[in-house]
Amino acid sequence: MENRHPQGYQWPRPGGPARAARIADDIQAEYEHNSGQERAGRLDWYSTVFELIDMRSFSNLWFWIALAVAWSSASHWVLGVPYDMVLRARRVGGQAERDLEDIARVNVNRVLYIARVSGHWLFGLMFFMLTSLALLGFVYHVEFAQALFLLAAPMSGVAVLNTVTAQRIEREQAHGPLLHKRLTRCRLYTQMIGTLSIFVTALWGMYQNLSLGVLG
Repeated sequence: MENRHPQGYQWPRPGGPARAARIADDIQAEYEHNSGQERAGRLDWYSTVFELIDMRSFSNLWFWIALAVAWSSASHWVLGVPYDMVLRARRVGGQAERDLEDIARVNVNRVLYIARVSGHWLFGLMFFMLTSLALLGFVYHVEFAQALFLLAAPMSGVAVLNTVTAQRIEREQAHGPLLHKRLTRCRLYTQMIGTLSIFVTALWGMYQNLSLGVLG
């Protein structure tokens, strides 16, 4: 029997265009549903991480660990000299005393060389960084900048103290008991600065946490 329709003609399917539109709508709705679930799962994961690791500085345990490690290291390494070498040289003498004088001489010369060659630039850069952190932290209320300022400002004072101590050791040509005295006094002043810094940082951190807790 002769085919009455031209080649390529397809018989219309019942409800073809409407059915295709419904299928497309179903696919789009399923895609949007799956995308919404994926985004919700991602947001839940982010919220879980931020709950476990608080990203605010003063309520973050890692900030206080870093603060303690920084001041512990600063009080142990006096002008780059481990303080246990000072104690051993004072107690034993002999080779321990000569080792202490050698390492103190190397570090004193290093500190004074840096101060004389680029001290003015470093001093200006230090004040620029501290001023920027102070403005960001206490004018624009960026908590991370507040934390950095409360850590960096006292450390800058320790750097100045080390430079002054190195100049005094060089001027006096300190060795033996006098060298012990200069290093011990530098360590004592460093510990005093560190104690005051930790106290002020703890007070400010508690104030910030209480303020944020009350307000939100």
